[in-house]
Amino acid sequence: MVSKIMTNNVVASNVMAETLSDAEIVAQFKQRGCWGLYTSVDLKGCDPASIRDAEKIHRFIIELCDLIEMKRFGEPQIIHFGPCERVAGFSMTQLIETSLVSGHFANETDAAYLDIFSCKEYEPSKAAEFCKSFFGAESATYQVLFRD
Repeated sequence: MVSKIMTNNVVASNVMAETLSDAEIVAQFKQRGCWGLYTSVDLKGCDPASIRDAEKIHRFIIELCDLIEMKRFGEPQIIHFGPCERVAGFSMTQLIETSLVSGHFANETDAAYLDIFSCKEYEPSKAAEFCKSFFGAESATYQVLFRD
């Protein structure tokens, strides 16, 4: 199911990921001839040690890209910063040949906010489940958008 909202010639469109299988999302992506597929993954209750470990985050990026069959372009950037404790944590980016994987890890709340964007199709729920498992999260929610 795809929902659309139109306001002042701006259309908001998102896939209701919980109602579509990965195969249906990929089929729709191809059928529509979309420019890209975007998945936003929010993890809550992550294992605190895992989101505070730059080497583990580095392994995550490599394993995620391998899982969704994306070719990494260069090395990932993983930087710990934050002007205040509320937003302090690692942020990461990884260029892929078809776009970008990025994320921020929030120390204060043991949460992670991850984004996968690619012009090549991939399986969003498979990626979200991997993220949840890798960081030992208690819960994960994700949204999928087609970029037309």
